[in-house]
Amino acid sequence: MATMVITYYGLSCFKIQSGSTVLAIDPFSKESGLTPPRFETDVALSTRNHPLHANMESLAGNPFVIQNPGEYEIKGIMIEGIAADQRVLFVCEWEGMRLCHVGSLAEKNISDDVREKIEAPDILFLPVGAGGALDAEEAVHVMNILEPRIVIPMYYAMPGFKELPLQPLEKFLKEVGATPRMEEKLTIKKKDIGEGETQIIPLTPIAGK
Repeated sequence: MATMVITYYGLSCFKIQSGSTVLAIDPFSKESGLTPPRFETDVALSTRNHPLHANMESLAGNPFVIQNPGEYEIKGIMIEGIAADQRVLFVCEWEGMRLCHVGSLAEKNISDDVREKIEAPDILFLPVGAGGALDAEEAVHVMNILEPRIVIPMYYAMPGFKELPLQPLEKFLKEVGATPRMEEKLTIKKKDIGEGETQIIPLTPIAGK
């Protein structure tokens, strides 16, 4: 299995790359006060039809765009869009790993049906900063329900973002009782994902630098 590189752009936006294939999730618009992502993209996912989550025009290339529930297979990535909380949650099977991105999920009580579809993710992209999404306490609740191997926190306060009052990342880290160091990006293979306690891996947002 090839190495996957995950880069955080801010809010709920990520670039995920394996080999020459690039997946973008939730590109935001300049109205956010942040610089929109402009990287070359093969596949782009949007969890919500909103300027903070669906600025596909900023992405370079001609990406295959997915914004609706359903099952898709493209560029060797198995993608399932799951309707929940007026959003589309995405589960991606790629390089032997199961990734789950829940967008700006606001409802901490995930239905059994949705939970079964998500199963046990290797990597969970989890909003933690409130502002219409999960707050720190609710995020911990969802983390405990889904039992991921790795959590990458997202959707928290960062310099330049003025559209919503978001809580700082530190509030979530305190709630979960973790003191991890910020990483520039996450470079990972399936064999790197251990058993046991969930790892919290915060990434430095490019837009917040």
